[in-house]
Amino acid sequence: MTSTTSARPMGAGSSGPTFDPYDNTPELIPLRSAAQAGHWPAVRDCFAALDSVDKLASASSLLADLPGVEDFLERAAADQPADPLPRTLLAERYVYIGWDIRSGARAQHVSRDQFSQFHDWLRRAEQILIEVCAEHPAYAPAWTARLMTARGLQLGQAEARRRYDRLAAHHPHHYRAQTQLLQQLCPKWSGSWDAAHGFARECATAAPDGSNAAALVALVHIEQWLDLPGGEDAAYMRGLPVRDDLRFAAQVSVLHPDHRPDWNSIGAHNAFAFAFSLGGHFADAAPHFAFLGDRASEFPWQYLPDKKSAFLNCRKSALDTRGGGSR
Repeated sequence: MTSTTSARPMGAGSSGPTFDPYDNTPELIPLRSAAQAGHWPAVRDCFAALDSVDKLASASSLLADLPGVEDFLERAAADQPADPLPRTLLAERYVYIGWDIRSGARAQHVSRDQFSQFHDWLRRAEQILIEVCAEHPAYAPAWTARLMTARGLQLGQAEARRRYDRLAAHHPHHYRAQTQLLQQLCPKWSGSWDAAHGFARECATAAPDGSNAAALVALVHIEQWLDLPGGEDAAYMRGLPVRDDLRFAAQVSVLHPDHRPDWNSIGAHNAFAFAFSLGGHFADAAPHFAFLGDRASEFPWQYLPDKKSAFLNCRKSALDTRGGGSR
């Protein structure tokens, strides 16, 4: 393993990649400002203006990652006990607090105290989410958050899939939920590569052409690359079967004529750009970098020692294949 909206054109004035999700999704800056100010009516209005469950998922995730917002979300949830939004946002914030304590390390490197605190926060979140899902069985943000609690509380593959199926019955191609279940299906969470690759293919083939769903194919190859020892990881990504798998997935998703860029497109293009670059398939990575410009995402570039330099170097190698390298 290697150690650890339309495109904006690159030009001479490019300041380099930005990994800030609010730079990449400036529409959500008012939400961040309202949340940091603890102003629930403004937060509520921001969410009310969102016109898809995918946008709702992106906004929920970014808000949950803001330190300290749990205080005003607790007040909002107490003041409006019938509204699923403040309760779900609070639960997801609890999940993020717990995961920050646990860290992203493999289990053998996490202390007993870290696990204890992690599970305490997730149990608090789970109790809230059980109630929300019982009252609002089609509420995608709550079911998506319950995929995270299922994984962290080690409730097993069958329970995670049950939760995903409940969500998918109402929202069959919900990208963030798919990425969460994909994590559960990987061997690091007691899954298997057969199950993980099978789910990625299932999502890719079931979704309409132009959907982001086929980016899961890139994500699962990245996960397997991470799991392989040095030497084998690079060879795996260079392999023609992986390259061809990625090519097909890109063509039916973000490179398809029916693709309509949305907030998830940035992450999907970054996944393809990263996966193709790992394998040295820079001509295949080029259209993804051309779309992105400077819009890098933290995941998956943080898997490389210097994410900014890695992005810039891979982008240059890719765009040079088109005669359009950075100047």
